[in-house]
Amino acid sequence: MKHIMLILVLGLLLAACRKGEEILPVFYTCGFGYVDSSDGNINDGTYQNLLDNITANGVVGIEMAVCNNTDGMWVGASGKADLFNDVDMQACNITRVGSTVKMFTATTVLLLQEEGKLNIHDKISDYLDAIYMDKIENASIATIEQLMHHSSGIYNYIHNLQFQTASLNDLLKPWEAEELLQYAYNKPAYFALGEDVTYSNTNYILLGLLIEKIEGKPLYQVFDEKIFQPLGLNGTLFAGKNPVPDGIVRGYIDIYSNLQVIESTYYSGWDYYTADGGLISTAYDLNIFLRALMQGLIINSTSLASMLSWQTPKNLDPEFYDIAYGLGIFKMITPMGECYFHSGDAIGYYANMMYFPEDSTTVVYAVNSNYGKIDAFVSTKDAITNILNVTKQ
Repeated sequence: MKHIMLILVLGLLLAACRKGEEILPVFYTCGFGYVDSSDGNINDGTYQNLLDNITANGVVGIEMAVCNNTDGMWVGASGKADLFNDVDMQACNITRVGSTVKMFTATTVLLLQEEGKLNIHDKISDYLDAIYMDKIENASIATIEQLMHHSSGIYNYIHNLQFQTASLNDLLKPWEAEELLQYAYNKPAYFALGEDVTYSNTNYILLGLLIEKIEGKPLYQVFDEKIFQPLGLNGTLFAGKNPVPDGIVRGYIDIYSNLQVIESTYYSGWDYYTADGGLISTAYDLNIFLRALMQGLIINSTSLASMLSWQTPKNLDPEFYDIAYGLGIFKMITPMGECYFHSGDAIGYYANMMYFPEDSTTVVYAVNSNYGKIDAFVSTKDAITNILNVTKQ
């Protein structure tokens, strides 16, 4: 859901693009902490054909994890983890999954409430320094819940053309939260508190600062302690801990919409350290997290009910499913039924994790390429429908 509006001008910076580096295949060696029985799954051939068709259309690489109560977990992959070195994608490879971290952020905030360290109905200004609150319209009066819900009306810093220019001028720059928030300073709010819902990454930068303030630790350590380690998510880390870790698949962008992709592995520096993006994971780990969350194994039933409190935006996107906003999660109405989800993208990466409450099916996939013609096969309504037609039977 973190749509990046820089693609039209990225072509001006091709001279700075990395064309590949010599990397031995062993760099991408990975594995699962369980015995994978996907090749014995009744849907193995059908799911694998789906992935192979997606990569045949120009997507560089894809990994997927599907789980339902009848057939269990299936994981698979297709395409390439690294084009320059001709390395195949594996289902266990780590990749950037962008704004899917917002569900982890919201979950962490709800855990802090369960621990008695905050109340989501409190104003976030009760916890954070006035230096942020006084310069961002609505921030001083918005509740923690309204930030989680995207009902604060707070301006999305990514929409600021000055930020887009600054980011393009140095695509390798790692940005700190305080630097990014400056691009929301003195910008008008989109609406009065609670009047509507609209997506704003600024909300989640502030929530990340809240988590760090309360815990007295960096985000990556809080996520490790509260979610990653308890769930055994061994392929998951927050980029702030290691922005470009060993084993991460290369990212690619279709800058000219001709499927002649350009490597962009190092071009995601503005969400390395903030809670609006920056998650690195696998489709399998995201599937485990989403199932545990929905089964009440991370937060309690009261917290989960709060997370799944929905508000529909006044203006729906005519090119996507009808959606509603929860706390760090969305609901969409698909031809296969009601689905809870969160997607995320970075430059060269896209991921989507989906849960169907009717039968507890989870479908998670991640790709290491986006933009141009590639998006038609990974992130549009038609792309998601195509994937669900196969995986949600």
